[in-house]
Amino acid sequence: MNKITVMSEINAILDAYCEGCFLKTQLSKDKGKTSAHRFCIKTCTIGEQLQFLGQEMNKFTK
Repeated sequence: MNKITVMSEINAILDAYCEGCFLKTQLSKDKGKTSAHRFCIKTCTIGEQLQFLGQEMNKFTK
Protein backbone atom coordinates (compact mmCIF):
# COMPACT_ATOMS: atom_id res chain seq x y z
CA MET A 1 0.00 0.00 0.00
CA ASN A 2 1.35 3.41 -0.86
CA LYS A 3 0.57 6.76 0.74
CA ILE A 4 -1.77 7.94 -2.02
CA THR A 5 -3.79 4.73 -1.93
CA VAL A 6 -4.19 4.97 1.84
CA MET A 7 -5.30 8.60 1.65
CA SER A 8 -7.80 7.73 -1.09
CA GLU A 9 -9.25 4.93 1.04
CA ILE A 10 -9.54 7.21 4.06
CA ASN A 11 -11.34 9.86 2.03
CA ALA A 12 -13.67 7.30 0.47
CA ILE A 13 -14.60 5.85 3.87
CA LEU A 14 -15.21 9.30 5.38
CA ASP A 15 -17.37 10.33 2.43
CA ALA A 16 -19.34 7.09 2.30
CA TYR A 17 -19.93 6.38 5.98
CA CYS A 18 -19.03 9.27 8.28
CA GLU A 19 -20.49 12.23 6.40
CA GLY A 20 -24.04 12.57 7.66
CA CYS A 21 -23.79 9.69 10.14
CA PHE A 22 -27.00 9.62 12.18
CA LEU A 23 -25.35 8.12 15.29
CA LYS A 24 -22.59 10.72 15.39
CA THR A 25 -25.07 13.55 14.89
CA GLN A 26 -27.43 12.27 17.57
CA LEU A 27 -24.66 11.62 20.09
CA SER A 28 -23.29 15.12 19.47
CA LYS A 29 -26.70 16.60 20.25
CA ASP A 30 -27.39 14.39 23.27
CA LYS A 31 -24.00 14.02 24.92
CA GLY A 32 -21.65 16.44 23.16
CA LYS A 33 -18.97 16.22 20.52
CA THR A 34 -16.46 14.53 22.80
CA SER A 35 -18.80 11.64 23.50
CA ALA A 36 -19.62 11.28 19.80
CA HIS A 37 -15.92 11.27 18.92
CA ARG A 38 -15.21 8.65 21.60
CA PHE A 39 -17.99 6.47 20.17
CA CYS A 40 -16.50 6.73 16.68
CA ILE A 41 -13.04 5.76 17.90
CA LYS A 42 -13.89 2.99 20.35
CA THR A 43 -17.16 1.43 19.18
CA CYS A 44 -17.79 2.10 15.50
CA THR A 45 -16.41 -0.48 13.05
CA ILE A 46 -15.71 2.28 10.54
CA GLY A 47 -13.58 4.00 13.18
CA GLU A 48 -11.57 0.81 13.55
CA GLN A 49 -10.91 0.79 9.80
CA LEU A 50 -9.83 4.43 9.92
CA GLN A 51 -7.46 3.69 12.79
CA PHE A 52 -5.90 0.85 10.82
CA LEU A 53 -5.41 3.12 7.81
CA GLY A 54 -3.95 5.80 10.08
CA GLN A 55 -1.40 3.28 11.32
CA GLU A 56 -0.56 2.47 7.72
CA MET A 57 0.04 6.19 7.10
CA ASN A 58 2.40 6.31 10.08
CA LYS A 59 4.57 3.68 8.41
CA PHE A 60 5.32 6.19 5.64
CA THR A 61 6.47 8.94 8.00
CA LYS A 62 9.06 6.81 9.80
